[in-house]
Amino acid sequence: MQFMQILTSLVLAAFGGYIGAWYLGVIEGNFALLLFLATVVTGVYWLAERFYFLPQRRRAAQAVVDAAAQRRVELDRMGIQKVDLDVTEAQGRLLMQPWWLDWTAGLFPVIAVVFLLRSFLFEPFKIPSGSMVPTLLVGDLILVNKFTYGIRLPVIHTQITEGTRPARGDVMVFRYPPQPSLDYIKRVVGVPGDEVAYRNKRLTLNGQPLPTRNAPDFFDEGAMRYFKQLEEDLNGKTHRVLNNPDAPAFVQGATDFPYRENCRYSVEGVVCKVPAGHYFLMGDNRDNSLDSRFWGFVPERNIVGKAFFVWMNFGNIQRIGAFH
Repeated sequence: MQFMQILTSLVLAAFGGYIGAWYLGVIEGNFALLLFLATVVTGVYWLAERFYFLPQRRRAAQAVVDAAAQRRVELDRMGIQKVDLDVTEAQGRLLMQPWWLDWTAGLFPVIAVVFLLRSFLFEPFKIPSGSMVPTLLVGDLILVNKFTYGIRLPVIHTQITEGTRPARGDVMVFRYPPQPSLDYIKRVVGVPGDEVAYRNKRLTLNGQPLPTRNAPDFFDEGAMRYFKQLEEDLNGKTHRVLNNPDAPAFVQGATDFPYRENCRYSVEGVVCKVPAGHYFLMGDNRDNSLDSRFWGFVPERNIVGKAFFVWMNFGNIQRIGAFH
């Protein structure tokens, strides 16, 4: 048992060291991998507890009970009746789960449920930036549907079910192509085969300008100012976008990304032909969003899921609810 205590201490220290290094920025953490490893490790302990350690403790406890019963028979034979042979406390101590199993096997059911829910059903995210304002605000805690676009295996991201294809207007979470360890959230503007143009602050899809109408100005509490707001119709899905008339139309700082030859940049903006198996995404805060205009297309393998619900914003609980 001493060996198991030392081994478990080392395992827990390794997990703690990884989390600490991640928190301090020493390494680039991977939560999906961490949760998978935690599930595997605690699962091994749970199996060991159920099929080895628990039966071992039960046998030891039963041996104490049998020994007490045999001792009572011997004392009865000797005519001794008033003897305290209560072994309940000793039996309880023997059956008690040691700390190193309590912190591993005891946590397995909870970790396994979280792992399954997060990997295959719904995953929570926190909005860290204002790129999706006014649809999503900084601090919104959202839920992402992991099965609509097809279920993917955690860590390796291999798709195992077909699902439906992302549609124009969907708000999608994806792994940022230049740095796949980061998750980004943007709106799907172009699907494979589309020609997307954003010139002179106007979005055009396959040669047709998207219908827009003026909406009341949006007040940004963080900046303490109003921004021009438009209501945009993207293939029947209406949503609001911010558009700053004073911001330049041209895209400054576009990187060298795969299929960059599909894009044409000018002082008016950019025109891109979306390649097969890829998507073009933009933020609703059009002049404050680092999106496909700058770093290119999102491949299907980078898709995480469809965002659909704000489940909490601790600064404004009225934010709770579905969005589109």
